[in-house]
Amino acid sequence: MAGSACCWRSLAVVLAVVGAAATTAGAAPQVPCYFVFGDSLVDNGNNNGIVSLARANYPPYGVDFAGGPTGRFSNGLTTVDAISKLLGFDDFIPPFAGATSDQLLTGVNFASAAAGIREETGQQLGGRISFSGQVQNYQSAVEQLVSILGDEDAAANRLSQCIFTVGMGSNDYLNNYFMPAFYDTGSRYTPAQYADDLAARYTQLLRALYSYGARKVALIGVGQVGCSPNELATQSANGVACVDRINVAVRMFNQRLVGMVDQFNRLLPGAHFTYINIDGIFSDILRAPGGHGLKVTNRGCCGVGRNNGQVTCLPFQTPCPNRNEYLFWDAFHPTEAANVLVGQRAYAARLASDVHPVDLRTLARL
Repeated sequence: MAGSACCWRSLAVVLAVVGAAATTAGAAPQVPCYFVFGDSLVDNGNNNGIVSLARANYPPYGVDFAGGPTGRFSNGLTTVDAISKLLGFDDFIPPFAGATSDQLLTGVNFASAAAGIREETGQQLGGRISFSGQVQNYQSAVEQLVSILGDEDAAANRLSQCIFTVGMGSNDYLNNYFMPAFYDTGSRYTPAQYADDLAARYTQLLRALYSYGARKVALIGVGQVGCSPNELATQSANGVACVDRINVAVRMFNQRLVGMVDQFNRLLPGAHFTYINIDGIFSDILRAPGGHGLKVTNRGCCGVGRNNGQVTCLPFQTPCPNRNEYLFWDAFHPTEAANVLVGQRAYAARLASDVHPVDLRTLARL
């Protein structure tokens, strides 16, 4: 009965987002457009046409998504899918790859699995679109918007009202700094030095986004990657305790994101940057998973080996049946249930520590 209760609570969270979307169906979205930048946590198909091991356009990915496998690294919705519905968009934000001119008007998703802030990040997995590449794609999209709307002022006015979410950095740790077999950054930088390097590169590229019209920007922090099934399987002594050295290093980067937000808001005219504290939100969920409708936090729903995390979800593998009770879908990525929880708290903060300084609902109103 306890497991059943968890399942129903998780389902209720998903239905709450669907219900919120239904109440706004037909009404104008809270912002005219929504642009997404990031990695596999929010990629919704941009890697499908890339020669890469970092792809998810096969079953059982998308087992709970209405369109089946789309390239989303989850059983269903991603965090930005949940956010787009809460912002009032009738349709999910489409991937930039193959997007039409009309779709550019309401926003596109530039995210690419295995991508990082550093150019070399994720290269052992094959092709991917680094953050600098995503920014270049956005600049191309802006040029198309100028053509569609008729002049730069009209495009700038529209973009100034849009929401931008940027979630980079996870791969710079998992597929770079903590992967000594492929990268030497772990021996060349202390954790603090590496966080500084990432922040400096990130700052430069975020300024480029600003120069091309981005004004309402949410920086999505890096989550507790030391608690993912893969790290628990390969680095944790008992498969339960999170890998502190990884989480501590990541928090150094997140701390710098908060400083960047404050600096941008102080120095860039018209800028409204905010920080989404994914680390804190996940900590809250891990402290009391049952209160969030979850039951299993240290295993992937789909995967192979210890913690279902030594090898990530394989093509046509049978996933767990009780997906709404799991925090993680595969070795690295959250389930739809977890993604919806995070999306809800990014949109409407549950705790003051969830965001800095404002949540997405408030950002949309600015």
